[in-house]
Amino acid sequence: MAKLINTTGLIQDTELTQVTLSEWQENSASLKGQSLELVLTSDQTADLFGEDADNFARISIEFPKFTDGRGYSAARLLRERYGYKGELRAIGDVLIDQLFFMKRCGFDTYALREDQVLEDAIAAFSTFTAPYQNDANDQRPLFRRRLN
Repeated sequence: MAKLINTTGLIQDTELTQVTLSEWQENSASLKGQSLELVLTSDQTADLFGEDADNFARISIEFPKFTDGRGYSAARLLRERYGYKGELRAIGDVLIDQLFFMKRCGFDTYALREDQVLEDAIAAFSTFTAPYQNDANDQRPLFRRRLN
C-alpha cells in the first residue's frame, strides 16, 4: 500500500466516492452534489472534463511509470486554465525524485510508492529554495518575486 503524504508528512486518507472519467461522463447528472474523487489514467487529458473539475473534491492523476510526464501537464492545466482549487493527488509510480516538480505543477498530496523513504520524500520538497520559473503556485518569475 502506498504512503500518502503532503509536504509536511504522512496524512490520513479522506474517504470519497471514486469515479472514472467514463463513469462521470455517463452519469454526471446523478453524481453531482456528492463528495467525489475523479481517478484519471495518464492518457486522459484535462480538456476532457476541465469545465466540470469543480464537481470533484479530489482529482487523482495516475503516473504509470517514472518516465510518463503527462500527469504534470494535466495538473498544471487544471490549476491554471480551469482554476481547480480542490485536492490534486499523484498516484501510481510516484518517486521522491518527482515530488518537488509535482508540487510546482499544483499537486497537494502524493501516494508514494511503498519502497520510498518518508524522510527523504519530505526533504525532497525543499530541493531548490528559489526556482527561477513561475509555477502553478506562484505565477511570478523570480525577478518579480525579488521586487517584493
